[in-house]
Amino acid sequence: MAVGPPRRIAVIAGGGAFPREVAQSMRRAGFDPSIVALRGFAERETRSVAAAVVDMLDPAGLVAKLGTLAPEAVVLAGGVLRPGPMALASAYSAFRNRADIARFMSRGDDGLLREVIAFIEERGWPVLGIDAVAPDLLAPEGVMGAVSPSPEHRASVACGAACLDAVSSFDVGQAVVVAGARILAVEGPEGTRAMLERVAVMRRKGRLRRDDPPGILVKAAKREQDRRVDLPAVGRLTVGEARKAGLAGIAVAAGDVVMIDRAAMVREADAAGLFVLGVRR
Repeated sequence: MAVGPPRRIAVIAGGGAFPREVAQSMRRAGFDPSIVALRGFAERETRSVAAAVVDMLDPAGLVAKLGTLAPEAVVLAGGVLRPGPMALASAYSAFRNRADIARFMSRGDDGLLREVIAFIEERGWPVLGIDAVAPDLLAPEGVMGAVSPSPEHRASVACGAACLDAVSSFDVGQAVVVAGARILAVEGPEGTRAMLERVAVMRRKGRLRRDDPPGILVKAAKREQDRRVDLPAVGRLTVGEARKAGLAGIAVAAGDVVMIDRAAMVREADAAGLFVLGVRR
């Protein structure tokens, strides 16, 4: 007898509204999601609808809750802050020796995320990506709002995408700000918001000339990105930060970038005079 795709899925929820949006999208697609909220990261609204609340540094508790819920698969959604190495070593010492912990901690965020996936899958729960359970949350191709990019804007987007491709093999960020053919900023571990704040400071301090072309935020997954976790995301907050930085628009890789509350994001971009563009890589 053929075995169908998993239906009972646990959503391990970090910060923001995104985990709830994922669960809603999954229900529309016929899945049966249960939210497991991470204490200290998941919002109150997420915790209020969660089947369980666990501590990120309590792997035994997480495994026990998953065992009770008995999902067929797991999805990771929402932001978390990387714990310190001493906290991780203490929490996971019962499951990994210290040499293993030191090894995956030294690999940066990608290595740590792959270790989290391995930890869950070794205990019998496949980890699925957003594109497998909620593909409607990924960016579509084309112009999404009332503001259209110019040919010059599209050339800048291509420049930004080429830069992201070039740094993909290095465990850095998933976004750049580009003006004309000049890269103004590359995202680091601090995240997109802090990068855009740096651009805003450069503008205020006159590091960018008034006659320079306006900047554009370009965001895409790394070429070797594990699509089960940490896909780049944009939302209403991104629009606000892009406006403060004096940008002309936001371009994202179609099918590679999560759009949180897309309709509201596009409305705010229209109101701010920013274009929102999905481009196929």
